This record gives sequence, C-alpha cells and structure tokens, in this order.
Amino acid sequence: MPGMHDVVRGLATDAVVFVDHVPAPADSAIAAAEARPTLAQRNQSFEPRVLAVAVGTAVDFPNLDPIYHNVFSLSPAKRFDLGKYPRGHFKTVVFDRVGLVNVYCDIHSNMEAFVRVLENHAFARPAADGSFTLPALPAGRYQLHVWHPDLPESIESVEVPATGDVQVAVSL
Repeated sequence: MPGMHDVVRGLATDAVVFVDHVPAPADSAIAAAEARPTLAQRNQSFEPRVLAVAVGTAVDFPNLDPIYHNVFSLSPAKRFDLGKYPRGHFKTVVFDRVGLVNVYCDIHSNMEAFVRVLENHAFARPAADGSFTLPALPAGRYQLHVWHPDLPESIESVEVPATGDVQVAVSL
C-alpha cells in the first residue's frame, strides 16, 4: 500500500511517564483538561503506536486508510473485536481495567499498538528529544514510572514540593 512504512522501535515518543496514587481532587482537575483520545489507522499502521489513558476513558479508532481494517485485542485488561470497517468510519472502546492492552489488525499482521491504561490522569508522553511535563501535582512523594513497549520499565521516587518545579532525569 502506498505510504506504508516500517515501524521504528525505541523512539522516545513511545514512552509513557506516569505517577501512581494521585489524590482524587487533583486527578479530576487533570481529567477536565483532556481531549478525547484517538488511535487512528493510517498508512497501514496505528497512530500513535503507544497511547496512554486513564481507566474509564473512551478511545476512538478511526480508519483513515482507503482499505478495511479490523481492530482487536486479546489482552486480559481489555478484550474486544471491532469488526471490519472502511475509511471514514470509526469505532469506540471504553478501557475499564488498568493494564496493558496490545492492539492489532486482523487483516494486516504488521499493525500493532499499545494502550497503557493507568489508574489516574497524571501521565505524559515525551517529545522526540525525550523531554516531558507531567500535569501539576499536589505536594508529596510519588513513584515515577517510565514505561516503554521496547525497553524495561524504570521506577524512581520523586518528592514534589508545595511550590516550584521538579526536574528529573530518567533513562531507559
């Protein structure tokens, strides 16, 4: 198919940086600012390759290719099969359990994506240079996770002060 490309692995943009156990009022404030996420099918691949969402989030799966796709997952955190659908159509899935959801296309075996379903909305995806900014968090000690589908997860403890920013250098 014209425009189809090989998946590049190990990109910084495929990581998910998140903290666990955010107080409910802070999580609600972060959630209010989020747009509805999408995991599109374009050029016979998923865009983005990695998507982070909070538990309970609905994700749209638009088909932007001129061919049919069949998006599905057999992951314990979320099993679904959206059936075959053409360009211009989309289907929606609500991710109601925390965990990793591997997403595939039944028609195109090279298509793979990852939905990391988290317990809260305090997460970020790094830019191409690896920089990231988490949403504002209340003061306290947090476990900072850096997850990547191609690399081992990194976890470190971070102290967030009542005022000011925290800079953390992480590597995978």
